[in-house]
Amino acid sequence: MSDKLVKMFSTWFYVGDLPGAPGTAASAVAVLMTVIFAPNTFLYILVTIAVTVLGFAVSGRMETILDRKDPGCIVIDEVAGVMIAFFLLPLTWPVIITAFFLFRAFDMFKIYPVNKFEEIEGGTGVMMDDLVAGLYTNIVMHLAVRLAGVV
Repeated sequence: MSDKLVKMFSTWFYVGDLPGAPGTAASAVAVLMTVIFAPNTFLYILVTIAVTVLGFAVSGRMETILDRKDPGCIVIDEVAGVMIAFFLLPLTWPVIITAFFLFRAFDMFKIYPVNKFEEIEGGTGVMMDDLVAGLYTNIVMHLAVRLAGVV
């Protein structure tokens, strides 16, 4: 894969090059993807798997290209994490907003063992902390939705 494609995918079509908070911007794009693909569970699973596998493939290479560990412009990890965070959740505004901010909090604060995954070298380290943050979010949100009686 060419360096240009690695950059395009790792920055999720250059969202990662936006100034300010590229991870938050990429998370918002992933929420939009969720709204588009979630009605078809099979397609949602395929897209989530594809983004995740692609993320593992390009993240480490982008680190090498930039000669930096987990640079902020790599946001495909946020996209994959958000897709996991929203898996099988009801897409109501309260759920969307809560899950979005909960994912961002888990991603930023690196609650154990997320901080340990981030220490892994290469694309695995880049991807795993966001995938686990997405899993944490999904579990907490499913419990909250069930307890609140939304579903």
